[in-house]
Amino acid sequence: MRKYGIFLKIFSYTIIAMLFLVLITAGLFFNQFSTLYKSVERRSIYESYQPLVNKVKDGQFETISQTAQDFYQKNRSFEFMITDKNGETLFSTPKAEEQSLSTQRDFFFVVDKDETTGYSIIALTRPTLTKFHHEMILRALLIFLFIVSLCLVIGYLFTRQLVDPIKSLAKDTKNMADLQEVQPRFPERKDELGDLSRDVHLMYRKLKKTIAHQQDEILREQEIEANQRYFFSAASHELKTPIAATSILLEGMLANIGDYKNHPKYLRECLDLMDKQSELVSEILEIVKLNEGKVLFTFEKVKLREIIEATLLSYQSQITAANQRIEVTIPADIVVFCDQNSLKKILSNVLANAVQNSPEEALIRIWTEEQSGSCRLNILNTKSAIAPETLTKIFAPFYKVDKARTDKNTRSGLGLTIVQKLLQEMKLSFSLENTSEGVRFYVDFPKEEASKNNS
Repeated sequence: MRKYGIFLKIFSYTIIAMLFLVLITAGLFFNQFSTLYKSVERRSIYESYQPLVNKVKDGQFETISQTAQDFYQKNRSFEFMITDKNGETLFSTPKAEEQSLSTQRDFFFVVDKDETTGYSIIALTRPTLTKFHHEMILRALLIFLFIVSLCLVIGYLFTRQLVDPIKSLAKDTKNMADLQEVQPRFPERKDELGDLSRDVHLMYRKLKKTIAHQQDEILREQEIEANQRYFFSAASHELKTPIAATSILLEGMLANIGDYKNHPKYLRECLDLMDKQSELVSEILEIVKLNEGKVLFTFEKVKLREIIEATLLSYQSQITAANQRIEVTIPADIVVFCDQNSLKKILSNVLANAVQNSPEEALIRIWTEEQSGSCRLNILNTKSAIAPETLTKIFAPFYKVDKARTDKNTRSGLGLTIVQKLLQEMKLSFSLENTSEGVRFYVDFPKEEASKNNS
């Protein structure tokens, strides 16, 4: 039964409905034909017996039997009887007399009744009616069998035309549930099945996009969770090391062991460690705020050269100690549109990494390039290079290219992470890449005209 399913149901309902209509129609036609036949037969009987009626009316009452006998001799196929006013039989043919003795008197038909004399001429109609009924029933059965066969063929074709598209759609939806590739069916149909097919495939395409989007979201969430676990693990390690060093210094001072008796010296070192600890905690909190989207930006016009020169002053001593050179070729009238405080943090961290990771006597070039609707700021570390596998990790929290470096000038490892987060939040394109001259970092700032259009 499951194999045929909806086909068997629709086919059965269709055949039952068609046969019901056929039976009702046949019954109505049979009733009408019977009524018509009886009417025609009565008219024929009146016309057939009219000579007898006329002779009986014209003759004497005593001659009725003889008149009837003469009429019967000439018309042997007629079966009739004549009765008087008391119901006594004046004349009767053999079959009529035999039928009158039985209980089935419904087949007698009164042809004429004389109110004056009281006689009645009654005709026997059963044989002809019975024959008609038999013929009608036989023909009706033949016609009914033909119509039933025709209904079966038409019902089968109709059901196939209706069910095949539905079964095809059901098969498609099953394949869709398994996320298999399904081509649209009946794209040329303009009826409800065509609309249903198009709607199902439209829903399937949207569902696949939603699933793909959800999968991307799941992967992104998993990546975020993995990054968070790494971040907290690295942060714990970075926080634990200064705390352990401070604890050792304080224990040495409390025990007055050796050089630790010089309290001012080691208290100053403890204070430096706490300052670095405080700076690290501030950077961690800033990254958390950036991840949560709680940082608000105030975009305004900023003179790029002034911000860069002010930032370089903080690293002048390191540049001089490493015998490095800074070359800034930025026109004084260059104006970009961004958040000034965020720009200072970005430049501070990028320049600090450039100075820290450039070899001695290296040249750090800073220049701008005018582009359509934007201004590109470039910072190039000459005589430097980053391994390709390192480029993908350089913005990761606490990642250090040279892990052996532990000097005081070494930063926490969150600088480039903060740069990345700030630029992503401000929706500015940037990149860090190797070139033939060295390592280049660039970021594209919108011009004033572009900023007005964006606002």
